[in-house]
Amino acid sequence: MEGEREDRVFKALADGSRRMLLDRLFARGGQTLLELTEGLGMSRQAVTKHLRILEGADLVWWRRSGREKLHFLNPVPIDAIGRRWIEKFERGRLDGLAELKNRLEAEDDNDRAK
Repeated sequence: MEGEREDRVFKALADGSRRMLLDRLFARGGQTLLELTEGLGMSRQAVTKHLRILEGADLVWWRRSGREKLHFLNPVPIDAIGRRWIEKFERGRLDGLAELKNRLEAEDDNDRAK
């Protein structure tokens, strides 16, 4: 069962539009479908389809508030994947590489601005 759950999470995260929705819910939870659709260039039906996949992967949950359906991020499945698939690759080294990458990119941006 654990493998099936991970497969659903990886499938959900594989799509850029779904990651964008998760980013928006991370920035501000409790958004309606209309709020999530604004500025995305996607139809309500497309956003609804993506939300269903995210809900099926347990990445999004919702609750009713009057007539509105409010959507929230559930970070637990992402954390579980991080613990299983990332931490075992020595977080310290990965943090060091990420810091080096960010520094090099910042230097590159500074060189371009000159």
